[in-house]
Amino acid sequence: MKRRIRLNPPQMIVLSFLFVILIGSLLLNLPMATNSNTSPGFINSLFTATSATCVTGLIVKDTGSFFSPFGRLIILCLIQAGGLGIMTFSTMFAILLGRKLSISHGVTVKSTLGQTRIEGFKNLVLYIIVFTFSVELIGALLLYMRWATTFGWSGLIGAERAIFHAISAFCNAGFSLFSSSLMAFRSDHVTATIFSILIIAGGMGFVVFLDIPKLTFWRRDRALIPSRISLQTKIVFLVTIFLILAGALGVYVFENGYALKDMPLKEKITSCLFTSITPRTAGFNILRTGALRPVTLFMLIILMFIGASPGSTGGGIKTVTFGIIIAGLFSMLYNRDRITLFKKTIPRETYRRAAVILLLGLGIVAGSTFLLSATESAAAQSSRYFLSILFEVTSAFGTVGLSTGITPYLTKLGRLIIICTMFIGRVGPLTIALAIAMRKDKIDCRYPEEKLMVG
Repeated sequence: MKRRIRLNPPQMIVLSFLFVILIGSLLLNLPMATNSNTSPGFINSLFTATSATCVTGLIVKDTGSFFSPFGRLIILCLIQAGGLGIMTFSTMFAILLGRKLSISHGVTVKSTLGQTRIEGFKNLVLYIIVFTFSVELIGALLLYMRWATTFGWSGLIGAERAIFHAISAFCNAGFSLFSSSLMAFRSDHVTATIFSILIIAGGMGFVVFLDIPKLTFWRRDRALIPSRISLQTKIVFLVTIFLILAGALGVYVFENGYALKDMPLKEKITSCLFTSITPRTAGFNILRTGALRPVTLFMLIILMFIGASPGSTGGGIKTVTFGIIIAGLFSMLYNRDRITLFKKTIPRETYRRAAVILLLGLGIVAGSTFLLSATESAAAQSSRYFLSILFEVTSAFGTVGLSTGITPYLTKLGRLIIICTMFIGRVGPLTIALAIAMRKDKIDCRYPEEKLMVG
């Protein structure tokens, strides 16, 4: 009797993404996927399919001019599938067909969304589907109306542009049908605001929006205290607001006499806020990334590495991970036995997991940067080649899509390195580690402790 192979949830997530990327690569490699009716080559197709499924936005071929309507449709489907998660889609179809969901299937989708409880699982998935399509539809309608009245883009062309960019923005994909991304809309504050709202909504995490209806305030000691919302939602809001404001302030300080020079004040504010929001795994740019100062690029690298929130369409190590790490550092500095946030104790297991994610993320970025530095001899001719490579790798790991302009010039080996980095960044370093670990060893004995000197 043959033994049935059982896959754990992380392995199912990894294989699901690999399967969709492979199908997308084969479809994009067809001649009918390009305007020139010639195959783009499998490496280019694989790069584009991985970037779309991993909602990254790094491109080796211009999306709007190189790919045909069929190719753009495939890219859009890959973005939507990658943003929601392959297992979420499969669950939706199972619900629609009236099938009974297994517990293992539920755990898999919960892992994808960053959830731990199984109660109300069907309602959660239905909420995600309805919420996502509703926000994308509203965003597409707003963009269509704005562009139709301002630029005269109506009919099928206007509808395609509005739908494509609404989905790309909400899924934090960063793919654009415009060759210069959103640089032409720098003075169009309405368009920039619509994109910003869609990016933030997609990067906050689905679970956070479940908590918003519970948000109430009650007076205690003459203060309004948010109650009933979870600790995760509080951390997400706090870290998100802090990173957006700190990033915008940094862009203004570092670029006021450079990239922002001679701009009206309103345009400066829009550019600073958008440039601070988009590294949170969105990938659209309103300022030319390659023209930014090194200090600004390094700040954007930090924002890209932190990324979006758990259970969202974005990547990175996640805002909650960053918040837990900072809370743990303060706890150690003040010599406290417990890590606390908002009068809640964070379990040590959660902190250890956050630390592992941080270290794995740093290791992946460092390793990919090392390999890319060895393969990209052409980039070495630039005075800022190392910073450009580090920026490219961090953008791939954080599934952001911003680039200083070196992506189309990467060698085939360099593109494969970025493909692997995008995949690991989307699926998650911890998920990869759990997928590889087939079993967990249990240590029944405890060894004696010995103190060591550190620092």
